[in-house]
Amino acid sequence: MDINWKWDMFFEAFPYILQGLGVTVGLTFACFLFALIFGFVWVFLRRIKFKPVNWLVTWVMEFIRSTPPLIQLFFIYYAWPMVPGIGVSLSSFESAILGLGIHFSTYIGEVYRSGIEGVDKGQWEASTALNFSTRQKWTKIILPQAIPPTIPMLGNYLIIMFKEVPLASTIGVVGILALAETYGTDNFRMLESYTIVALIFLVLSYPSAILINKLEKKMNRRFNKKAALQESKGAVV
Repeated sequence: MDINWKWDMFFEAFPYILQGLGVTVGLTFACFLFALIFGFVWVFLRRIKFKPVNWLVTWVMEFIRSTPPLIQLFFIYYAWPMVPGIGVSLSSFESAILGLGIHFSTYIGEVYRSGIEGVDKGQWEASTALNFSTRQKWTKIILPQAIPPTIPMLGNYLIIMFKEVPLASTIGVVGILALAETYGTDNFRMLESYTIVALIFLVLSYPSAILINKLEKKMNRRFNKKAALQESKGAVV
């Protein structure tokens, strides 16, 4: 195999590999949306006071976080259909959404939990004093205050997920990595193919990371000012 760099192969491979960008980006947002929603499931399960349930939920979350997402994808796509009674065959795209979505939802659930625990106890007491229902308490008082501070961290997980999505190529999702491997194998030019993939991820991830960093600083200034204002009011009183 010729390992010397060839620009003509690079420019030939680029448009071919770029065809998979839509699949990669689409899968990223689908997985992220699933993780955002399912993250709330972990939050509310963790708040169940019954200790055996709480212990089981904690153990399941730790198990998911402690095992590689690649293994989880393989189990969902190849092994789960063979499980008697509950086995279901899913497409590679559906398996990727389920596997990566659940995996990252355990981390996002912890982000939500930290935001919820950061809400002042007085807000919980105020919602109780106003006779709010459980739904009203969460939708009108707790979540509007708990979620905004977590937005920068959620953005970071979106970037991480974007870089993990290529794992789905191992179960047949045809994104940019799968096309790069196909082109490289057919033409014996893996160096140019993988370089293109790296450049695509760099071009999309790096500016996003800068924007999220700026958003984080803006949110920190906003909440620091809010905290300072509340402290000054308390001092006046």
